[in-house]
Amino acid sequence: QLVDSGGGLVQAGGSLTLSCAASGFRIDDYAIHWFRQAPGKEREGISCFISGGNTVHADSVKGRFTISNDNAKNMMYLQMHNLKPEDTAIYYCAAEKLDVCSGIWDSREDEYDYWGQGTQVTVSS
Repeated sequence: QLVDSGGGLVQAGGSLTLSCAASGFRIDDYAIHWFRQAPGKEREGISCFISGGNTVHADSVKGRFTISNDNAKNMMYLQMHNLKPEDTAIYYCAAEKLDVCSGIWDSREDEYDYWGQGTQVTVSS
């Protein structure tokens, strides 16, 4: 399973780091995606990371969000900087067996092997 955490309330321009912890499988054996869903909007993919492979970010977060991993802890992190009110959403991590991040995300849950439960990020203006 995946457990994501680290959400909270932050002012615009601030930073926040989300965590994605895996259990029951090695996180570095999977591509880890980050999705977010804002109120009234569809879930959108924003980042994809493959340990030892490539990383892709959506244009909406490119240059502001980065991903890192700690394989010893079986965890992945999404570092978010220069946050904007439009980044307000529930953020989810998801795992998929994948060789290359394409930058195209299918938001259907059954396309992924594991999902986190979501963590709320609220950015105030």
